[in-house]
Amino acid sequence: MHLHFDCFSGISGDMILGALVDIGLSPTQLRKELQALPISGYRLQTKKVNCGPIRATKVDVKIQKARDKPLTWPQIQRLITRSTLPSWVKTNAMAVFTKLAEAEGKVHGQESAKIHFHEVGVIDSLVDVIGGLLGFHLLNIETFSSTPVNVGSGIVKGMHGILPVPAPAVAELAKGIPIFSRGPEIELTTPT
Repeated sequence: MHLHFDCFSGISGDMILGALVDIGLSPTQLRKELQALPISGYRLQTKKVNCGPIRATKVDVKIQKARDKPLTWPQIQRLITRSTLPSWVKTNAMAVFTKLAEAEGKVHGQESAKIHFHEVGVIDSLVDVIGGLLGFHLLNIETFSSTPVNVGSGIVKGMHGILPVPAPAVAELAKGIPIFSRGPEIELTTPT
């Protein structure tokens, strides 16, 4: 199966999860499959919403117990490796987080192994990325494409202070990808 993303209003992990649920991914099955990842302290909430005249599914990762510290790239590697996720999901999760670690390392001038994931490494981002990959796997999505991505504009406040939109990690990840900025001054695309 092929999936096409229309990114007129950006893209993020929770938006991908919502789109996958809209095309048939069972939230119950997603919750069950995510249990293969050795993390806790969250729950998935799905609800139907209207974005203007368009109906959509909103998937939120509700954090019940936050982590005390950010996750390092080696910690994320161990979580993925020790999980009982399907091998395709593990392989692609490692690839996604490798790209994220490399982008964060470049932005911060550090080796990727020394990167501490703040916004990216928290539980909700792990669930977004791995949940999206599980959705692709469960729905047998083999290929995907996308329109150019609206990254937004303005500024965003993060762990490192006030940053431009797109945030530096998004800008690094977007190299070579068609992007544009249109609409309200907000962050529309996230690294996950």
